[in-house]
Amino acid sequence: MDDTLAELEYLANTAGAQVIGRVTQHANRLGPTFVGAGKVDEIREMMDELKGDVVIFDDELTPTQQRNLENALGCKVIDRTALILDVFGQHASTYEGKLQVELAQHQYLLPRLAGQWSHLERLGGGIGTRGPGESQIETDRRLVRNRIQKITSELEGVRRRRSLHMDRRKKSSIPMATLVGYTNAGKSTLFNALSDGNVIAADQLFSTLDPVTKRVRLPSGAPLLLSDTVGFIQKLSPRVVAAFRATLEELAESDILLHVIDVTHPKALEQTQVVEKTLKDLGLLDKPRLLVMNKMDLMSSNPSVQPSDEEPNGEPTGDMNGDTGARIELPAHEAQSGILVSAAKGWNLDHLLREIEETLISIDGPLTVVTPSR
Repeated sequence: MDDTLAELEYLANTAGAQVIGRVTQHANRLGPTFVGAGKVDEIREMMDELKGDVVIFDDELTPTQQRNLENALGCKVIDRTALILDVFGQHASTYEGKLQVELAQHQYLLPRLAGQWSHLERLGGGIGTRGPGESQIETDRRLVRNRIQKITSELEGVRRRRSLHMDRRKKSSIPMATLVGYTNAGKSTLFNALSDGNVIAADQLFSTLDPVTKRVRLPSGAPLLLSDTVGFIQKLSPRVVAAFRATLEELAESDILLHVIDVTHPKALEQTQVVEKTLKDLGLLDKPRLLVMNKMDLMSSNPSVQPSDEEPNGEPTGDMNGDTGARIELPAHEAQSGILVSAAKGWNLDHLLREIEETLISIDGPLTVVTPSR
């Protein structure tokens, strides 16, 4: 529970909120206010004492629970899904990304209309109400459903265009690798390091929302298309995943997935399991993939990971085939098969590219090397 609440606080900070308190409760049964009556009183007293104006729950609330809590607490109440959608709304920059976020927001809000928008009207703007919560405040269910249908149709057009693009890529015989992983694991930093790209790599959740693809040169000289995608997170609503179906289809079209983990994170194992579960839900568990254990330059500051000796310049010594003498809190078979890298420092990236190429050769045979004409 503590790690998901810490993550919730991180999400809230990313959305622009300042967290002033935390309340937990273990319950066997969820009632009409999600938490018990005594806990509701405790929250209301804390809000009055600390002058809070928003309560954020770590689980998805039903529309009834949300309205009951708002009535009981007299303030805005949002849940984890609404908070994630708010962060998505901040970071979506492309036409496709904005459409996907708006679709998820409308689908989330539709069952919460309850025949009217009165409970949203008094909430005002801010966290949890960006996008359709503000622009559709006076509309009714029919208009919202019509908007959902229109967005869905537009995304189908995006999907068809992406499919045509993928068909052209297949005909070119250029293999494709896609970065996947928990949000903030360093995927964008790794993407930039491998491709000389300029994807925003910020120390915040979901800094990358829109997919981007660039060409990379493998050690043999053969080209590789490298794609960066949105990160995964705990308790990500299936509705949100479904809204990003067109983007996530790139994963299915990739020849290999590069599962990037923050090897210094105290919950690296749990985060790895979240990604594996998401890949399973997407039907991608059989897709060839490499485990890329990022942030090896920070391992000495993490008591759960012990690095090998280092040279004075800070670069690890020893066998650079991923073996730096580290002990990592992952299942043995995963830790042994993983490749330790530092995207920020550029450490061991050549070995990673060699492993990618060897994996691709084992799948499809020799790669085509394009020699530039003189």
